[in-house]
Amino acid sequence: MQEYKIITLNTGLVTASKSNYLYHASTHKYYLKPGEDDTAILPVAVFYVEGGGRKIMVDTGMSSTEIADKYHHPGSTQPEGYTIMDQLHSIGVDPKEITDIIFTHLHWDHVYYLSEFPNAKLYVQRAEYEYAKNPIPLYYKSYEDPRLPIEPRIHPQWEGREFELLDGECEIFDGISVYPTPGHSVGHQNVVIHTKKGDYHCCGDLVFTLDNFKEVPQIGYEITPPSRFVDINQTWYSIVETKKRAAGIEFILCAHAPEMLDLVGKVLGE
Repeated sequence: MQEYKIITLNTGLVTASKSNYLYHASTHKYYLKPGEDDTAILPVAVFYVEGGGRKIMVDTGMSSTEIADKYHHPGSTQPEGYTIMDQLHSIGVDPKEITDIIFTHLHWDHVYYLSEFPNAKLYVQRAEYEYAKNPIPLYYKSYEDPRLPIEPRIHPQWEGREFELLDGECEIFDGISVYPTPGHSVGHQNVVIHTKKGDYHCCGDLVFTLDNFKEVPQIGYEITPPSRFVDINQTWYSIVETKKRAAGIEFILCAHAPEMLDLVGKVLGE
């Protein structure tokens, strides 16, 4: 089986609420202290994958500070040098060299600057693509739907691009596969990358902290659910499934988990 190497890149920082994103309300007393600052500053990690003659991205990250702050999470920033283009150049890769982009899902902070990747083939779950084209108003912001009544109007970064639409679990390349993990979004998927050290699971926004994989025995929970989702039942089972498939927590790579900051720039899998 083809082996790959993975490099974690951070495309910016988003502000969120620990209570409204990281931890479900039923678990707050086990993780949050009364009166403590509820603000979480989260990375927006993406993953560069190289091997078998291919240069692959798992997601492309977030927007400029101006767009992130105005349309999405106030206080979010993309500091100088954090665009996906800058991040790739920092490791000696030109965005035009990217052959493939596999999206965990199509929310705004996973799809930016696609025009900089003219030679990349795009992959996403069919269910995610179909929903992203016509979300309910609650998710207009998440997908940057042009019906969002804020001026100037914005459009999805992927508008006008063709996708290879995936239906469920499948192998995309030798050593790289995907499996559905719905819950955070309708068609969310994990991307599994085979390396010399084992299989890494890129799980996008399935969780917001590695704490989400911990048990809460006091209330009989086998995981700690997050509090941002379209379907809590699907989220629960998707986290359980990821935990079951991964060889260990060190083989799970998340977009927003603060723990990812320790991995930025490091080569995984060698």
